[in-house]
Amino acid sequence: MVTKVAKKTAKSAGELLAPDYWEDACAALMKQDRIMRKIIPKYPKAEFLKTRGDAFQTLARAIVGQQISVKAAQSVWDRVLKTTKHFTPSAVLKLEMMQLREAGLSVRKVEYMKDLAQHFENGGLHAANWDALDDETIIAELTAIRGIGRWTAEMFLIFYLMRPDVLPLDDIGLIKGISVAYFSKEPVSRSEAKEVAANWAPWRTVATWYMWRSMDPIPVEY
Repeated sequence: MVTKVAKKTAKSAGELLAPDYWEDACAALMKQDRIMRKIIPKYPKAEFLKTRGDAFQTLARAIVGQQISVKAAQSVWDRVLKTTKHFTPSAVLKLEMMQLREAGLSVRKVEYMKDLAQHFENGGLHAANWDALDDETIIAELTAIRGIGRWTAEMFLIFYLMRPDVLPLDDIGLIKGISVAYFSKEPVSRSEAKEVAANWAPWRTVATWYMWRSMDPIPVEY
């Protein structure tokens, strides 16, 4: 778990910041995994997880990114942000569906975004207790919201709460990275990916990040 000081700094500034476990995780991964030993040194230490510093925006951005490429998601997200001066739950609830549709969201994603905003406005999430809850409990709470599946909840754990041992097996980039690095580009099943990742514990978030980097050197942010 990242310290309170580090989390506060990252979330208030929205800067690229390594969680305080990062160096220990990298050292452990390189010691216990020969592929990680080759991949990790390839990427500058200045590039780490980037948090938006806002729980609502983190989840909203993940909804935008569902089932589309990283590049397309960023383009849509940039337009979504321009729909209102301050992208807050209350502001989103005041937007007309057409405003969000014209920004590039499907009808379903607009509904998901509105439902998410409603949960934040009504206090339907136990945000104050997230630091004290385990990963699966938070995933269960988030996936009860329309449009938030396990992958979206896992992105939240990685990019907002910066949990160190998250393995998003539904993530295309992760599976592709494992395929290329560990299976000579052969197709990889979830069980095979999980078996590879067992060697990464308890730093599967960090290993996942490096798998993403091996496929795309530009860090993803949510």
